[in-house]
Formats: sequence, structure tokens, C-alpha cells
Amino acid sequence: MPAEFVQRVLDVVDRIPPGKVIAYGDIAEFLGEGGPRQVGRVMAVWGGGVNWHRVVRADGTPPLPETGEALRLLRGDRTPMRGNRVDMRAARWDGN
Repeated sequence: MPAEFVQRVLDVVDRIPPGKVIAYGDIAEFLGEGGPRQVGRVMAVWGGGVNWHRVVRADGTPPLPETGEALRLLRGDRTPMRGNRVDMRAARWDGN
């Protein structure tokens, strides 16, 4: 995976404010390259230094396999939730 792509993904994730989330595919679309799986791979390998819990599946499901920790962090961020999923209508970050 190109280092430039990895850094661009991590830069986007680092900008997500508390209480907001972005889906893997949203990041790829925002960057205009890659796809959800490529973004997921970046997060799995290099995402530990950023707010990884703010990147979720399109349906609001927190990242696996750290679902419990992600839910704790998301709730600490006061992210709008619907049970154990993020309320994507209320919490999706648009990059601005």
C-alpha cells in the first residue's frame, strides 16, 4: 500500500471531531481513491495512533474486533447512538 495513501487516510481520520464518525467508504470517496477495504486495511495496520473508533461501517457498526472498546470511546465522545450502532444520520461527518 502506498505510503502517501496511508498518510492521507490517517490525516482524514485525525480531523474527525468528537461526536462524529465517518464510514470506510466515505473516506475513500472523500480522497477519490481506494475503497472501503483499502481504508479498512490502513486502519487495521496503521490506525492505532489516530481516533480509529470514529471510523465505522456504513451501517454504523463499530470497528471489529475492538467493538467493546470502540463503543466505550464513541459513547465517551457523546456520539449519537442507536443501541450498539452509531446513528449515521446524526453523526456522519462530511469532512468540513
